[in-house]
Order: sequence, then C-alpha cells, then structure tokens
Amino acid sequence: MKKLDFRSDTVTLPTDKMFEKMVQAKLGDDVYGDDITTNELEALAADLLGKEAGLFVPTGTMGNLLAVMTHTTPGQEVILEESSHIYLYEVAGIARVANVQAKPIKGIEGIMNPSDIKNAIRKENIHFPETGLICLENTHNMAGGMAIPLTNMKEIYTLAKENNIPVHLDGARIFNAANYLNVEVKEIAQYVNSVMFCFSKGLGAPIGSMLVSTKDFINRARKFRKMLGGGMRQVGVIAAAASMALEEMTTRLEEDYQNAKLLAEKLNDIPNILVDVNKVHSNMINVDFSNTIFTTAQLIQLFQNKGLLANPRNDYVIRFVTHKDVSRQDVLDAVDIIKEIIS
Repeated sequence: MKKLDFRSDTVTLPTDKMFEKMVQAKLGDDVYGDDITTNELEALAADLLGKEAGLFVPTGTMGNLLAVMTHTTPGQEVILEESSHIYLYEVAGIARVANVQAKPIKGIEGIMNPSDIKNAIRKENIHFPETGLICLENTHNMAGGMAIPLTNMKEIYTLAKENNIPVHLDGARIFNAANYLNVEVKEIAQYVNSVMFCFSKGLGAPIGSMLVSTKDFINRARKFRKMLGGGMRQVGVIAAAASMALEEMTTRLEEDYQNAKLLAEKLNDIPNILVDVNKVHSNMINVDFSNTIFTTAQLIQLFQNKGLLANPRNDYVIRFVTHKDVSRQDVLDAVDIIKEIIS
C-alpha cells in the first residue's frame, strides 16, 4: 500500500542533486568561520532577502529564538499574533530562554490590525514592561498557510519605526508567500529587520534554517547560537543541501500551490466537508469535518488504515500539506480515500 503523506512539508526527502552536493561540499570548522560551503550559503541567503548577513541554524525554532534574544533585553515585551507559531508551538522559549513577555494580539487569518498593534505598544509607565519587538509570520501556519499582504506588513513596519521597535518575521515558508504574492522574497523582507526561513519544509532540504539581518545583528546572534548549543563544526555537509534547495526548489513551489488548490476544490465537492478554496494561498489547507459523524481522531485513524496521513488541527479540522513528494495523482488518490470513508 502506497503511503500518501500530507502531514507536513517537513517529511520531504532530499533530491539526488542535494546528495551529490553534500558529498562534494568543501568543509571546515564553522565555529571558526572556516566552512566555505556554509559561508557561501549564508551570503547567498542574505543577498536573496536583501539583508547584509546570514546565520545558518539547525532549526526554525532556534532561528526565531535567536532573533528574539538579539532584538530584545530581558524583561521586555514582544507583540505577536495570538495563533502565531512562536507563541503556540515553540515551547515558551521566548519566556524561558529570552526572558521576555509575550503580548498576543488577535488577528484575522493571521493578520494583525496595525491599530491593535499601536494600542498594544507600551506607554512610558513605571509599572509596564517596554515593548521590545513585533513578530510577524508569513505565510501563517494556523491560518492555513495564508499569505500576509505586503500593504499590511508595510503599515506595521512604518508604525514600528516610528516607535523605534524592531520587527522580526517568522518566514519559515516565505518562499511560498512570495510565490502567492508574485514577488521576490526580498520584497517581503524589506518590511522587517530580521527574517528566519526554513530549508527543511517546502524547499526539501533535510536540515536547517537561516536567520538574516544586519552584520551587527548576525554577529550578536552568532554568539547566542553558541550559547544554545547551535555552533556546528563541518556543517557544510548539510549547508550544501540547503544551497541546492535555493537553486532548484524555489521555482517549483507553484506546483505545490496548484496541488493544494486541487485538493481543496475536490474535497469541497464532497457533501458535509467544508473547505474555503479562496483561503488556499500556498501548500496548506484546513479541512472542516464538523458536519460529518466523525471526529478528527477517528478520521486520522481511518485515513491511516488506507495509507493516507494528515494532522488534526482540533476535534473537527484536519490540515493537509502538499510538497515535492506529493504528486497530482496522489492528491486525487487522497480525495478518493476521503470520499470513500465519508460516504
């Protein structure tokens, strides 16, 4: 039985070209700055996003935490959207490690209203923490991979500059956002001071994320990376795969988007299944099964019995993610499985 894995784009396997590049990588000790492959990757990533420097890190969670640690001082407050990945899914690292307090704001489909942010910025008061950072997320995971409009990001960035507050972007899937918005990634990155993006999701590399910003910021973040145990040695082995991901994978993300739209459209035709096709912006869809007789826990097990894997959002919503290892035929096969079970 073939496995149809829609759980996440993190399940992707490296391409043959990635393996070839890993074998051929020029290596050195990256803590000493001697790993040529990693140095080249960091420079390439920074250039693509219009920033001065980059820092290769093991995970996106570490990249986001490093950004918060570098932008803020202990005791400050960070404004972020209440369903953001940093707030919900990064084990309270900004509180436990960075020693800052979260100020969550309710957004609409992951989009924060600039006026709400303005109201959340702390005024001078002996009782209040200082607002040290604003965090955005694009695409937005909990919003089903929706892209945040550049007009919204620009307005927030302008507000932040007026108040001398830096802005960090959790851009784990920023290349998916750029594909939907039909812009270069640097056009998104221009409205933030720092960006983290992942190589191990839609870009298909096995390991790694990148943090980009100014040279001074990255120098300070590099020391925090060492503190967190993220200083790696001959890391060019995996940096090589990440470099190949930037070369060969960014231009194929439209295929994942089209497959996600196809899945949404086909599922929307099945009675008692709800999918808002207009909210499909990237490679992710949220499917509402609340009008069926099943809970998501039951459905996940029934799907798994047929070789279909997906992840529950809650008791009635299941997330499906398309990626390079999911074909158009896989999408159609998944629809057939779901239709058979629901019917």
